[in-house]
Amino acid sequence: MARPRIGLALGSGSARGWSHIGVIEALQKAGIIPDIVCGTSFGAIVGAAFVTNQLAALKTFAEALTWREIVNLLDVGISGGGLINGKQIVELLHTLNIDTTIEKCATPFAAIATDLETGREIWLREGPIDQAVRASIALPGIISPARNGDRWLVDGGLVNPVPVSACRALGADVVIAVDLNGDIIGRRFKVEATRPRFGGLTAMSPEFLNRLIDQIPAGIRSQASVIALKLLESAPTSPGYFDVLANSINIMQDQITRSRLAGEPPHVMLIPRLAHIGLMEFHRASEAIAEGHACVEQAMPTLRRYVKDD
Repeated sequence: MARPRIGLALGSGSARGWSHIGVIEALQKAGIIPDIVCGTSFGAIVGAAFVTNQLAALKTFAEALTWREIVNLLDVGISGGGLINGKQIVELLHTLNIDTTIEKCATPFAAIATDLETGREIWLREGPIDQAVRASIALPGIISPARNGDRWLVDGGLVNPVPVSACRALGADVVIAVDLNGDIIGRRFKVEATRPRFGGLTAMSPEFLNRLIDQIPAGIRSQASVIALKLLESAPTSPGYFDVLANSINIMQDQITRSRLAGEPPHVMLIPRLAHIGLMEFHRASEAIAEGHACVEQAMPTLRRYVKDD
């Protein structure tokens, strides 16, 4: 019998998305090579790196990432529908050579986005791969929407956080899915003296806040600076603004994922243990990648049932 076509559905999850690198590396080590890759949000970034043969370059970048470099990628522009413009992220993709067209990739690929006007799920399967990724990662309230023809597109996690359906539609016989949000719901809000709130956002350089405040009209800039600082704080007995935003996104994507996968379950579901990594803790790539390796190793008996050795 011919080997089944393997589809890999890489889910959304912001900084937890670095674990996708570990998942792919562990699968390759076991001889399980995806024939089709579909990604949502950060899953689209890692998926694009894989299909353009730049996964090793992305891993090297991720493991060396510091908070200062993260701040440099956050090109603030509050007039564009989000706190972050996203141009620097596209420039990073170019630097890593993740900038071909999807049609030229040997492995079929789709990035999942959402039409901001209609709410429709959009599968980006052609055109510049960096622009497809840019649309897929446009997390509402944080990264501004991306223009695509006559549509404005936002994060695909709003409609399909783990794109199993796209893998099947592209011809996968066996779908391996990676859910990054499966173990994060139910975490208690608590203030820890040794760790900053909202995945390290308060630990950022003042440069980020200064950029944000510079976008505000001069007449109200002094008042806005006070408000901005308060938004980053959490009261001892209640979550702060960004805590609410981050956990609301987590809850939303978890609920949508459960609903979608109930009707279209994958053959193998991988759930890295990532509750300890915050939404914006991109500097913790090594930990996330290690969790990706670990979850594949634990699921190997199930994987072997569906993907037999030649």
